[in-house]
Amino acid sequence: MYLRYYTSKLFLLFTALFCLLVSCKKHLNLTPQASLSDADFWKSANDMALACNYFYTYLPGIDNNTAANWSDDGFSNSGGPNVISNGSRQAPTTSGDWSGPYKLIFNCNHLLEKAVDVPDDETLVNRYRAEARFFRAWAYYELVKKFGDVPLILRTFDVNDTLTQAHRTHKETVLDTAYADIEFAVHHLPTAAELPVAEYGRITKGAALALKARIGLFAGTRNKFHGEGNAEKHLNACIDACTAIMQDGAYGLFTYDKNVDSSYYYLFQYAGEGNANKENILVRLYGENMDNSIVSHNYPANLGSGNGTTPTRALMDAYLYQDGLPADKSPYYKEQENSLTEFEHRDPRMGMTVFNKNVWYLTSLDQPTFTFAATGYKSRKYFIIDDFINKKSFIDNIVIRYAEVLLMYAEAKYELEGSISDEDLNRSINLIRARVNMPNLTNDFVTNHQLDMREEIRRERRIELAFEGEHRYWDLIRWKIAETELPKAIRGSKYFPQEQTGINNPNLDANGFVIVEAASKRNFNPERDYLWALPVQDIGLDKNLYQNPNW
Repeated sequence: MYLRYYTSKLFLLFTALFCLLVSCKKHLNLTPQASLSDADFWKSANDMALACNYFYTYLPGIDNNTAANWSDDGFSNSGGPNVISNGSRQAPTTSGDWSGPYKLIFNCNHLLEKAVDVPDDETLVNRYRAEARFFRAWAYYELVKKFGDVPLILRTFDVNDTLTQAHRTHKETVLDTAYADIEFAVHHLPTAAELPVAEYGRITKGAALALKARIGLFAGTRNKFHGEGNAEKHLNACIDACTAIMQDGAYGLFTYDKNVDSSYYYLFQYAGEGNANKENILVRLYGENMDNSIVSHNYPANLGSGNGTTPTRALMDAYLYQDGLPADKSPYYKEQENSLTEFEHRDPRMGMTVFNKNVWYLTSLDQPTFTFAATGYKSRKYFIIDDFINKKSFIDNIVIRYAEVLLMYAEAKYELEGSISDEDLNRSINLIRARVNMPNLTNDFVTNHQLDMREEIRRERRIELAFEGEHRYWDLIRWKIAETELPKAIRGSKYFPQEQTGINNPNLDANGFVIVEAASKRNFNPERDYLWALPVQDIGLDKNLYQNPNW
């Protein structure tokens, strides 16, 4: 079944029916709305597949990449400073971050209950049960990341059910349930090799294992650095899942044969789309083209206008030089003479991620400006010139890719054992570095140059995954360094008035870098902000819910 077709065409019709059949509560403790009878549905595995298509609408869309603005990596021209990043948000009355996952959970539970009576081949029925359990695990992971302990709901219910007044369940119990869902999914989903080309985009065994790895790394490191529980259990779960993916042989890093050295850049262009790219483990599909415009987005145009996200000075400073050393240690470093200086002799991913004067923009080489970039920088990831001009794009959003698995493996090994062997570095991080012709990371290199292995592993993750969703923000949270990094000023590029336009009398720091948001306007309260606030309305409607500390 071609998922792009069903999620964007047929499912536009089916979703209306399915949402009525299993309409969810706006809030956790509200009753499902009166629904159509589904007695004539759920007759085959194909019906289950159609129902599962609804779940895919919950995969992060490409606009989720602007979540870089939650962290110290990104800043947007539109809407002013980000309230998550600068610590100024208040407890919300309602929140899609709370109600959205529970809507997904309700629909997953509904399918799982109906699956019991579907008269079809058990293998097919279990496959779509597995998809539902994957998405239920996904939803609970999203809830635990933000809110910690959350109500664990594993069945549907009505107005007279005690679950309308649900208690919060300890996060470890919730995550254990997510692991159980994933184990079922791993057992019953097809591998990437078994997935028909026409079904590209559907959940596979590899995607389920990658989700397990994400959960294990987040929970393991959060427990370790926040002193909240058993870190080893989760880190081992991460390592086991990553190892299984790495040994499967179905995945690998993308290589663009027409320009091998720029493979990293083309990974986020149309050249990197489709099942031929073995790096993509899970994608959010869009389709198809200007002649057959089914589901599109405007992300490249938003990048060009600065309304999506623009890179910050903090991110730029994180890039190594081509010798594998940071600015304070590399002989390649020199004071900036113009806007191009900082790109010289740097990790090639810097120039593949951020526009500069050596890169073609629309009709000429890029010219640095603050007009459409608050920080003076523009992001290149997913920027496509024709799509910018057409104000419509069909590029898929990469949700999970193999490089992330390699990074998770390296980090989990280090955090579990307190060290990492060169062998493990060679089978993980150094494969990623080799794609962009960066030198290997080794224990001797770290020792000889007075580097810190943990920091280098974290740096590699930051650089490789920049502007791909929420990675940097949740890394700051789980490492418990948000209280250090987020209160810092958001800075942009160094100001060169002879070549940069779009800004007059900028606020500059002592080194000539533009201050986009001053440190005095930024805050992170470690007694509050490591968890998000539950919606006030939901707490008022359920006497068994309580607010997270200090909100």
